[in-house]
Amino acid sequence: MTWFLRNWDQVAVALGQHVTIALTALVIAFAIALPVGIIAARNARVYAVAITVAGFLYTIPTLAFLALLIPLVGLGRTNAIIAMVAFSLVVLIRNVAAGIRGVSPDIVDAARGMGMSARQLLLRVEMPIAAPVIVAGLRVASVTVISVTVVAAYVNAGGLGALIFNGIASDHAPKIWSGALTACALAVAVDSALALVERRLMRSRVG
Repeated sequence: MTWFLRNWDQVAVALGQHVTIALTALVIAFAIALPVGIIAARNARVYAVAITVAGFLYTIPTLAFLALLIPLVGLGRTNAIIAMVAFSLVVLIRNVAAGIRGVSPDIVDAARGMGMSARQLLLRVEMPIAAPVIVAGLRVASVTVISVTVVAAYVNAGGLGALIFNGIASDHAPKIWSGALTACALAVAVDSALALVERRLMRSRVG
C-alpha cells in the first residue's frame, strides 16, 4: 500500500493506458459485431461463417496472437488493440444474433402489420428487446478484454501489465500487487456497472 500511495501517478498512467486499449478495442469490436450479428441472425450461413472465423481467432493463444502481429504492425498499442478486437468478436456476434433471434415472431408480425419498415422494425422493436442479451455479451467481452490486456505489456503496449511484469523482473512485490489489484478492481467495476445496465434493461423490457 505504501508503494501504491507514493507512486500513484505511475499507477494512474498505467491505468489510463489500460483503459484506452480496452475501450478502443471494445468500441471497434462492437462496431464490427453489431452489423455482422444482425445479418447473421437472419442468415444461417452468414452466422456459421462468422462464428467459425471469430471462434478460430478466439482460440489462438494470446501471446502467440500478439507475436504473429509483430511483423505486420510492430510493437505497441495497435498490436494489442487488434488482438483484443479479435478476442471480443465471437461473444459479441453470438449475443447480438441471439438477441435478435430471441424476439418473438408474433411481435415481429404485429410490427409489420402496423406498417413498420425493416429499419423501423430493427430500431424500434428488435434492438430494444435484444438489448439485455447484447449487453450481457458486452459485459463478458469487457471483462475478457480488461483481463487479457494485462498480457499486452509483452509487446510494449503499456497498461497495468507493465507494472506487474516490471515488478516480477525486479522482484518487487508491491509493484506486482499494485498492478494486479488495480486490474482486478477495474474488471470488477466494469462488470458491476454493465450488470446493473443489463438488469435495468431486463426490467424495462418486462415492464
